[in-house]
Amino acid sequence: MANDKETGPPFGHAMRSHFQYDPLYIPLNHGAFGTYPKIVRDRLRYFQDLSESRPDDFFRFKLAGLLDPARGAIAEFLGVDAGECVFLPNATTGINTVLRSLVFEKGDVIVYFSTIYGACEKTVGYLKETTPVESVKIPLSYPLGDDEIVTKLQDKITALKSEGRRARVAIFDTVSSLPGVRVPWERLVKVCREEDTLSLVDGAHGIGHIRLDLGQVQPDFFVSNCHKWLYVPRGCALFYVPEKNHHLIRSSIPTSHGYEPYPVEGQEQLFNPLPVNESSYFVNLFQFVGTMDIGPYLCMEEALKFRREICGGEERILAYCEHISNEGGKKVADMLGTEIMENQDKTLTKCCMANVKLPLQIGEGSGQVKPSDAFAACAWMAQTLIREHNVFAPPFFHDGFLWIRFSGQIYVEMEDFVAAAVVYQELCRRVGEGEHIQR
Repeated sequence: MANDKETGPPFGHAMRSHFQYDPLYIPLNHGAFGTYPKIVRDRLRYFQDLSESRPDDFFRFKLAGLLDPARGAIAEFLGVDAGECVFLPNATTGINTVLRSLVFEKGDVIVYFSTIYGACEKTVGYLKETTPVESVKIPLSYPLGDDEIVTKLQDKITALKSEGRRARVAIFDTVSSLPGVRVPWERLVKVCREEDTLSLVDGAHGIGHIRLDLGQVQPDFFVSNCHKWLYVPRGCALFYVPEKNHHLIRSSIPTSHGYEPYPVEGQEQLFNPLPVNESSYFVNLFQFVGTMDIGPYLCMEEALKFRREICGGEERILAYCEHISNEGGKKVADMLGTEIMENQDKTLTKCCMANVKLPLQIGEGSGQVKPSDAFAACAWMAQTLIREHNVFAPPFFHDGFLWIRFSGQIYVEMEDFVAAAVVYQELCRRVGEGEHIQR
């Protein structure tokens, strides 16, 4: 993040010319799937055309050499060694790679918070079916302070020890998905290190979203989607594993040509059609993991260049996105007569997403949303936002209330939040009249 320009182009609607959005669409949900600039699209198509022109040459002989500078660029960006960085299609694959690589024994426990991404919680459930591992879910009801979150993890690990069980690995976010709030992940890594628990950081909302210094924090495992906030095409995620933990990652998912079984006397060597290279076993595991479009991985340098040279650098991008999400969220809350989700320390909103409470009561009374209909109300509003109003910021249910999650980005302005607030005023009225449950 060094050498950022102090000035750059005005952010807001003027930046939409760099992207491919429908001019009528109001995008306030960048955190879900991200998007990428046209100049990065051109780079993606270049590599796609290159792979199609000579497929065997590209995948067998050129790919490793093309991946090296991309890994080097993101490693420098994060302050870590390139040999500790590889690419995956998405963060969920990274979480699965770690959890399915670890060898669990009776008494081992996976610890995670109730705000875990749903697919990752289902992975934990699958492992409970197929391995001796157990799991413990720590409930989080926002808003709450960072100290409380850290204490909850510390207390749970201590309690497990007193029961003769071991917190083998703890999973937590950098910024959780729903609600979209900053998590004190650096402090949680420290707790894990002190308690001899592996830290598995789900940074799906990490790179390009908040300030990261992996080299200093040193989590045991870290995965982050580059296609959410870094302007890299879908799907591309960074998988960072410090060298000391490389021995714990025995295979990619799926297992492919890079895997080498432990030597057994008399066992025949497995055939590998890819040429020998000087990369480490860890890097080779992920050089080729089945046939797929590898183009997004190779756009890393172009995306970072766009952020640096066109946008004016990381600090400028993050400052604007955090500011517009917070101020926009406050404006929506004011228009709806509600509040933005925040704690006393003002740490939840130190990111590029804001959560605004909807003026809908959960209950059995007239005009209220029945608890059993809360998720149906969210689904109806989400669909109606797109179909009728050309705007999207997802509604969700948390701790007895309905909320909206907004994403700040360099191409949005305050008027986008105002437009969304007007739409949500109408949707809340219609939900109060029961339209979400009418068939």
